[in-house]
Amino acid sequence: MPVYFSHPSSLEHDTGVGHPERADRIRAIEAELARRDWFGYERREAPAVTTEQLLAVHPKTYLEFVHETCARHGAFDLDTPTSPGTWEAALRAAGGACALAEALLGGEPVGFSALRPPGHHAEHSRAMGFCLFANVAVAARHALSHGARRVLVLDWDVHHGNGTNAIFHESPEVLFASLHQYPFWPGTGALDDVGAGAGEGYSLNLPVPAGGGEAEFCGLVEHIVLPAARSFDPDIVLVSAGYDAHRDDPLAECTMGPGSYAQLALLALTLGKPVGYVLEGGYDLGALAASVAASMECLAGGGEPSSFPRGPLVEQAAGVVGRYWELGQG
Repeated sequence: MPVYFSHPSSLEHDTGVGHPERADRIRAIEAELARRDWFGYERREAPAVTTEQLLAVHPKTYLEFVHETCARHGAFDLDTPTSPGTWEAALRAAGGACALAEALLGGEPVGFSALRPPGHHAEHSRAMGFCLFANVAVAARHALSHGARRVLVLDWDVHHGNGTNAIFHESPEVLFASLHQYPFWPGTGALDDVGAGAGEGYSLNLPVPAGGGEAEFCGLVEHIVLPAARSFDPDIVLVSAGYDAHRDDPLAECTMGPGSYAQLALLALTLGKPVGYVLEGGYDLGALAASVAASMECLAGGGEPSSFPRGPLVEQAAGVVGRYWELGQG
């Protein structure tokens, strides 16, 4: 049975009036899911992440700094404020991601962790971009410590997951694939960033220009990410599920729609591996709710994805990624 992790603390992380990463995001998602009878997902309460789980990614000094900043309701930067409910929300957001990874390793085929704050911009020792802890990175490390040999992290938030990328930059245990608008904030994620040291070739940064949409995102997943992932042979797939490449999102300039996110879900399932989504961005409430619902429906119900053309972006990416992975021809 598919699983859905949440916790009321996500509503208590108050980012202030006018902030795009707000509690209404969760309310909108869950109102739409309730209207759709939750697609048969088993709803579970997200546990708090443990200190041990966090220390696998973040140093102790950083955890102390985050706790102290939250305790005084300070801000890490102009984009990343805290409130009385932030610490607990951050613990549950990372904990939900870890619990999702455990569920996948325990035999659940798919799941979704819908908590906030998001995490893919958080680096080893830096909170930024609405993110405090690197939720997906913490979950991936947790999976690796609980029996997984290899983890695929697939990030299609419209902003590059600089934190996850940096954390696994030299690791061959995690294949990190990111599709993101570029050039764009935070400025990282160029095609030639392929990782370093033992991790060279294990970072697949796949930029999409402003105006890109379903053909570009899905084409890159079908023709670049999936062939590389099949060779990598992960035990589980963790998706940094951002929905801000939607055409209605106020913070970006891409043209995805709910049906596009349904196609991405179907493509991810073709790997035949357990797939878990962890919520990242998405700031138009209607677009976010509809796109999450489309994802969860396809994850639970399955189906055959469409096939997408090998456009110029695919050919350009193949010239770099093909040095490390057998991609084949379309």
